Amino acid sequence: MALAFDEFGRPFIILREQDQKTRLRGIDAQKANIAAGKAVARILRSSLGPKGMDKMLQGPDGDVTISNDGATILEQMDVDNQIAKLMVELSRSQDYEIGDGTTGVVVMAGALLEQAERQLDRGMHPIRIAEGYEMASRVAVEHLERIAQKFEFDVNNYEPLVQTCMTTLSSKIVNRCKRSLAEIAVKAVLAVADIERRDVNLDLIKVEGKVGGKLEDTELIYGILVDKDMSHPQMPKQIEDAHIAILTCPFEPPKPKTKHKVDIDTVEKFETLRKQEQQYFDEMVQKCKDVGATLVICQWGFDDEANHLLMHRNLPAVRWVGGVELELIAIATGGRIVPRFQELTPEKLGKAGMVREKSFGTTKERMLYIEHCANSKAVTIFIRGGNKMMIEETKRSIHDALCVARNLIRNNSIVYGGGAAEITCSLAVDAAADKYPGVEQYAIRAFAEALDSVPMALAENSGLQPIETLSAVKSQQIKENIPFYGIDCNDVGTNDMREQNVFETLIGKQQQILLATQVVKMILKIDDVISNSEY
Repeated sequence: MALAFDEFGRPFIILREQDQKTRLRGIDAQKANIAAGKAVARILRSSLGPKGMDKMLQGPDGDVTISNDGATILEQMDVDNQIAKLMVELSRSQDYEIGDGTTGVVVMAGALLEQAERQLDRGMHPIRIAEGYEMASRVAVEHLERIAQKFEFDVNNYEPLVQTCMTTLSSKIVNRCKRSLAEIAVKAVLAVADIERRDVNLDLIKVEGKVGGKLEDTELIYGILVDKDMSHPQMPKQIEDAHIAILTCPFEPPKPKTKHKVDIDTVEKFETLRKQEQQYFDEMVQKCKDVGATLVICQWGFDDEANHLLMHRNLPAVRWVGGVELELIAIATGGRIVPRFQELTPEKLGKAGMVREKSFGTTKERMLYIEHCANSKAVTIFIRGGNKMMIEETKRSIHDALCVARNLIRNNSIVYGGGAAEITCSLAVDAAADKYPGVEQYAIRAFAEALDSVPMALAENSGLQPIETLSAVKSQQIKENIPFYGIDCNDVGTNDMREQNVFETLIGKQQQILLATQVVKMILKIDDVISNSEY
């Protein structure tokens, strides 16, 4: 694009290859952008809440994903439109920051765009709408701050954490065992949490899955699970009080770095070479024995000869263990990763109370459990399930639950779920609109209406009458002035979310409102779209 001036000094724009470009300006551009944003929100709307539907996505290479996690659905979708891509980014940033509420944030942004469209039809300027939304979001976030409740927990009494994780898991496919999975997630987070600093490193929690068994067999291992078995079938399957040498050097004779050629012309020379090699192996195995190692975990493979020697010397070994797993084993057992045999010392060995090999079903598949470690700061969640898709979805659900537990350790304020927080914010924003004299008050009221879309979608997905249910809950909140009433999705018979134990984290809710408002403001400010036309 270039800027040129005519003979009167008026600027005009020259578009290169103008016939191949399509251009939308002014209100048309905004309408097209809003339509794209709404289309993405409409896809996710039906998968919100405990009765939400799942989506099935087929990738380009034929692999199928079934999920109702907003971020996953949007990641897998092949989106072309730039505005729709913004919605995908929105859901991704909610996933990175909070880990939960990825569907709700897109539904919320879609509702805000829908309301903005109505205001544009009334002739309101998009910047005014954006400013009104900004004011309203500030009111909503402050109101959430006021109604939030702190809730106390400690390492021994973690029931509140479990309740909040159960709320997250209730909208997933795994909701029939949400109690046990929530407990596993909370125990895992508390095992690796640094309570004084209020920080949790989720990298220390490894999530492994294996097809077979049932979802109820999912377990938490205070230690590391490695998808490998002993390198020789005759090595012992269980080692108690193990001293582990963690090596990143191969059990092979050293090779010169430069190109070399060895000429062997007599049997004696060959024998000498073989003996030399055997001596290397002997020394390597002996070094491991000398420092007191009772198990060797190696990043590389071994020669068959080394394997045979290790077996004879009663030194069990595991080979081809990945780098990330090695690091986790080192953290858990308190050992050091050793790059050369010369550097092996007894202090560098990791210690574990029990290392055992466990086989599953009839498939002869075996895995290695490293438990009762010296430093139990690394844990593994081991998921079982009927098929691969189920395990993948359970992994995503567990990730959401872990993130919720982490957020509560960072900031232990909660608000009530089931749309209760949105309804009370909507009422607060509506009341605040009267204080603003300008045109913005229409946008603020529109924001209040958009907030109602989340409880409305919850009611719709649960098969209730959306408008009737919403207005009943709203009038109940106004009458009793209590912000705990939400949509009764599970037909328990009460709208009080305290009784139903439906909680959400305060920072998660605030983030949803702020992120959705930011993206909508960005979309409203675009008034000219120039794109290459499709052939």
